[in-house]
Amino acid sequence: MSSRPNLHPPQQVEAEVFVALQKIADSLGLEAAQLLKPHGLTGTQYNVLRILRGAEPQGLPCSGIGDRMISHDPDMTRLLDRMEKRGLISRARQTDDRRVVRTRITPAGLVLLKSLDQPVRELHKRQFLHMPAARLKTLAKLLEEVRARGPE
Repeated sequence: MSSRPNLHPPQQVEAEVFVALQKIADSLGLEAAQLLKPHGLTGTQYNVLRILRGAEPQGLPCSGIGDRMISHDPDMTRLLDRMEKRGLISRARQTDDRRVVRTRITPAGLVLLKSLDQPVRELHKRQFLHMPAARLKTLAKLLEEVRARGPE
């Protein structure tokens, strides 16, 4: 039995984990932002393109994109406006329900996203190179367990 004092009282462990996750997310996000910036994309815009590529060929309404986002964007409409002006996405009202606007990735958006697939994979490999695959799988399971917690 260790004679070291308990430096992490139980009520503090959760706070330490929270701060560590925030710092890690910030650090990893900054690295991704540096990769995307030369392509004129933010992390949020990149995420929208990935979501829309996965929703092809039907596309998604704005709310469907928001539901799948990694981080919440309070002004999804303006974000989509900027992306549409760049020709990365298109939006059209549904003929059967004029209230619903479907958003789709354009061919230009697909080309840009495809050009980023390999660099993003390489970035993620570098970010986690120091960890064995088995530990990464365990970490992924633990993080999913945290994310899947029920509503308060």
